Amino acid sequence: MQVDLNLPERLGATYIGEDGQKRTPVMLHRALFGSLERFAGILIEHYAGRLPLWLSPLQIMIATITSDSNDYANKILNDLRSNGLRAEKDIRNEKIGYKIREHSKTKTPIILIVGKKEFENNTVSVRRLGSQNTENFNLEEFKDVLKKEIKGFNQ
Repeated sequence: MQVDLNLPERLGATYIGEDGQKRTPVMLHRALFGSLERFAGILIEHYAGRLPLWLSPLQIMIATITSDSNDYANKILNDLRSNGLRAEKDIRNEKIGYKIREHSKTKTPIILIVGKKEFENNTVSVRRLGSQNTENFNLEEFKDVLKKEIKGFNQ
């Protein structure tokens, strides 16, 4: 339910009070979308679905190149989640290009690509939404970059 003080006046709605004077009523009506839902819609429209890292429901997708790196992807996932980041993993038996396209379409801000080379070097290949380039980071360095990026917004 929503209390509306403006709409009755715009509609020209009136009633006669006990004193014989015209008065504008207060309208109660059902709102299909409340202010929170409208605000979420405005945010999604403003960012064209590409929500900033701090706001995105899914911040990071970990995509494996081969099944040999599944354990490493699990380790990264647990590490990121323990640091308060919202992450998921994609260990399906699909080509990495397919996984990147699919997760880019869902507008996931960061895709981590892990394979045998990354496992051996304790690194991650990072691809940000909208970029065709990948950057390589040491896992600890990458977590620090993310924390600073998210903390920088909150200050």
